[in-house]
Amino acid sequence: MKLSQFEYTLPENLLAEFPSEHRDEAKLMVINRKDGSIEHKMFKDVIDYFGEKDVMVFNNTKVFPARLYGNKEKTGAKIEVFLLRELNPETRLWDVLVDPARKIRIGNKLYFGEDESLVAEVIDNTTNRGRTLRFLYDGSYQDFRAKLTELGQTPLPKYIKRDVVPEDAERYQTIYAKEEGAVAAPTAGLHFSKHLLKRLEIKGVDFAEVTLHIGLGTFSPVEVEDLSKHKMDSEQIMVDEKATSIINNAKSEKRKICAVGTTVMRTLESTVSSNRRLNEFTGWTNKFIFPPYDFKIANCMITNFHMPKSTLLMMVSAFAGHELMEKAYKEAIKENYKFYSYGDAMLII
Repeated sequence: MKLSQFEYTLPENLLAEFPSEHRDEAKLMVINRKDGSIEHKMFKDVIDYFGEKDVMVFNNTKVFPARLYGNKEKTGAKIEVFLLRELNPETRLWDVLVDPARKIRIGNKLYFGEDESLVAEVIDNTTNRGRTLRFLYDGSYQDFRAKLTELGQTPLPKYIKRDVVPEDAERYQTIYAKEEGAVAAPTAGLHFSKHLLKRLEIKGVDFAEVTLHIGLGTFSPVEVEDLSKHKMDSEQIMVDEKATSIINNAKSEKRKICAVGTTVMRTLESTVSSNRRLNEFTGWTNKFIFPPYDFKIANCMITNFHMPKSTLLMMVSAFAGHELMEKAYKEAIKENYKFYSYGDAMLII
């Protein structure tokens, strides 16, 4: 398929600037792949589509406050630093994005905090906006990470133009987040409340957790018309023995296995064996899923509504079928569903 086939026009008023008042009361579109039918529900109604021993697979990555604002030495120019990846905890090296990048050169120092208690030196260029920083901090590693948390902001997506508010620290995080390392939330999981998880547990639904630390590569634009030529950035994933056991048993018993989000789907498809079973794995994936694609583990998925021409929309189209996704997105716009990270959800069965 071609990049241009994933274009659509979204009215600006359907961009979700804020989350729904209650996590599980966002809208839910239910899409049936067999008959092409579409239902309109609330997210908490998702429980009606799962039974005992069905499995929901969650991404337990935790978002850290990755956006920092500092000042350049001498000029005092305000610089945004977006933390991407810690390269070495001992030397406190990080890959980052800087904005405006044209002002930042190797050897520059950046100062953070009103008291300038955190300093970073630019030691390398990586991409147009990318730099490698060495943070200069006298305290322990734990104190250093605490300082980053203190000074950092919740890394809301750039399309959200408003200022970050205190509530974002909680709402731009799943309630089951555990493993810190993501610079963006696995947004399908934002809709689950503690109450809904408890109701699913009482009903007998099993839960499995995997980890994919979301980087900005997930959202990097596709710039080639021929999708087979697009290269995804690598992201770290972890699948342990407990998750493989729960998921493989459900597969053997022909239960529903629901990937909660595109990141879960990528993780599962990155760690599957030739006999279509899930393997334990710790490492990196750059897997890019686009139509046509043979999914081997999950047979249903929960996801949000994604940007035009995004790799996320391509994956969902591969799972549901391109024509059905086109129909669903037109219906979502007609029915005023909210789109993107803080938006509404769909369940594809």
